[in-house]
Amino acid sequence: MNSKTLSSTLSFLSGEIVIQALKDAFKKFHPKLLVKNPVMFVVAVGSAITTFIVFQESSSFNIQITLWLWFTVLFANFAEAIAEGRGKAQAEALKKNRSQLIARLQTANGGEKSVSATQLKKGDNVICEAGDVIPADGVIIEGIASVDESAITGESAPVIRESGDDRSSVTGGTKVLSDRIVIRVSSEPGSSFLDRIISLVEGSKRQKTPNEIALTILLSALTIIFLLVVATLPAFVQYSEKASGQAGGALTTLPVLIALLVCLIPTTIGGLLSAIGISGMDRLIRKNVIATSGRAAEAAGDVDVLLLDKTGTITLGNRMATEFFAAPKILEERLADAAQLSSLADETPEGRSVVVLAKEKYQLRGRDVADVAGHFIPFSAQTRMSGVDFPKDGKKVERSIRKGSADAIKKFVTEQGGIFPKEVQTVVDDIARRGSTPLVVAENKEVLGVIQLKDVVKGGIKERFAQLRQMGIKTVMITGDNPLTAAAIAAEAGVDDFIAEARPEDKLKRIRDEQANGKLVGMIGDGTNDAPALAQADVGIAMNSGTQAAREAGNMVDLDSNPTKLIEVVETGKQLLMTRGALTTFSIANDVAKYFAIIPAMVGTLYAASSFSAGPLSALNIMNLASPQSAILSAVIFNALIIVALIPLALRGVKYRAVGANSVLQRNLLIYGIGGIIIPFIGIKLIDIIIVALRLI
Repeated sequence: MNSKTLSSTLSFLSGEIVIQALKDAFKKFHPKLLVKNPVMFVVAVGSAITTFIVFQESSSFNIQITLWLWFTVLFANFAEAIAEGRGKAQAEALKKNRSQLIARLQTANGGEKSVSATQLKKGDNVICEAGDVIPADGVIIEGIASVDESAITGESAPVIRESGDDRSSVTGGTKVLSDRIVIRVSSEPGSSFLDRIISLVEGSKRQKTPNEIALTILLSALTIIFLLVVATLPAFVQYSEKASGQAGGALTTLPVLIALLVCLIPTTIGGLLSAIGISGMDRLIRKNVIATSGRAAEAAGDVDVLLLDKTGTITLGNRMATEFFAAPKILEERLADAAQLSSLADETPEGRSVVVLAKEKYQLRGRDVADVAGHFIPFSAQTRMSGVDFPKDGKKVERSIRKGSADAIKKFVTEQGGIFPKEVQTVVDDIARRGSTPLVVAENKEVLGVIQLKDVVKGGIKERFAQLRQMGIKTVMITGDNPLTAAAIAAEAGVDDFIAEARPEDKLKRIRDEQANGKLVGMIGDGTNDAPALAQADVGIAMNSGTQAAREAGNMVDLDSNPTKLIEVVETGKQLLMTRGALTTFSIANDVAKYFAIIPAMVGTLYAASSFSAGPLSALNIMNLASPQSAILSAVIFNALIIVALIPLALRGVKYRAVGANSVLQRNLLIYGIGGIIIPFIGIKLIDIIIVALRLI
């Protein structure tokens, strides 16, 4: 990756981002923005009320309460602003890659004229040659070219784009390195792929996810409940004062009641909720994945079924020669020599792997095509063979070597009067049964043996599937192989199920069937034939190298065009949900210590034996806080500072673990639940000590 990539790491503590976030945090005090977060809106209203009281009746205690209430809102705004600031910094890096380009618009008579790229409309044809920057998103309708896409993907290696296939899409801002192409513009000004990336990265179009909305409703309900509790508390205190004959003994001024309300409502998660969602999308962006909405990022965390293409995702994508099996009475070295000769002109990865295997296993020197005095026969789909003929005295062919499918070689041998040995046929069948591909080698009418080509499963992929299984996610392999081969590879890779000889309609049907059973489905694809399935899937990742139809159908785009990215996206989605759950647990558990701080401070003198002694409720002051005022102020200060302390965790996310939902819940309760109870006791006590030492009360 280069420094201009979308995934370049930007520290959220960099001075520039922090300063801008502070400015934005003050801007977020606007009521139209605050009302979007009901919890923090209540805190802001309470802060405004205490501010009014301070102007009416100034006291050191009320002033400090008011300041820390405003700090609580400011810190929540800062958490959201700093999460957005990282995205805005990335967006600025992208904007620098975009300039006012001049496009060569193709005219109706076949000529061209220069126009600004901003004037291009959908359907216009533009001409690009070597050195030109592609002015807009489009599809190549004529020509083939090498394109540098590093401005978008960060990958320095150029890619080939050509008309008439699944790799005809090009993105505005990328650069043509060779040849000449004609591009048909596929987007209107302001709605190009790069424009959408910038808008999404900036966070300007982030929508709340269903889970986030549900949690907001829950937090709002808790806020209303505590509001009612605090509103009715003075009446209960007044009754108790009358019953005890201690009128005026309780501390129930309006600033104290507001402080109690703010400390009891879930301000911690309320202040961090938006930052958690934004940072979840940010972590996807750092993996070079663009989610078209926060819903897609969150849905990835809830996925139950993953549909994965075999080639390039589960396997390396190229069948490699792994073993030679000589026919009876044939030396294996002779088989390897003939196999290498027949593969010298075979430029496919399979052909090159045969040459390498012969060289490594039998020390056969690497030979060049020009050094071999023979006539090479290229592979064709009709003959299903390749090979070489050696003429004698430049005329009659004396020696013919062929390599190809078992059926093709059998026909070649029998036409020359040879026999296809039963032993060789047995080896061919065994290799096919194991999910590998057999290639037979023959010289003239004699069968020399078999080469095993194996679709190599990626290292570590089986372990990753096992982790997904632990999390309750089912994996389904999609392949065009026959059922026998598909079953063998599925067993080796450790997937839960497979679809053999898969067609586009088979993928779509499987997704619909799973969804009908209440499952959320994720898949990745790049071709036009993948578009219906990508659109149907709950998480559809389109590869950036794929067609325009695929990119528009999916709700995510993988800029690296890496088929294994689907697994990383699911892990990122899981981490988002884990983070939200952990901080929600911590926030709710936080309230326990505040009861033991504020309640005894407010009503600790009720029912006391004398005006100089403490009442029975003072027993709740287990932290032994210095005074009622210092107890209340300590709780308010801790309530504000804990938001700042948890910003790094909200942005970074809790550590991802491949475990099931029950294990995640148990871990949250153990670490963030118990931790959320213990930490406030320690924090409030330390703040109380500092307040007394500084004589703030």
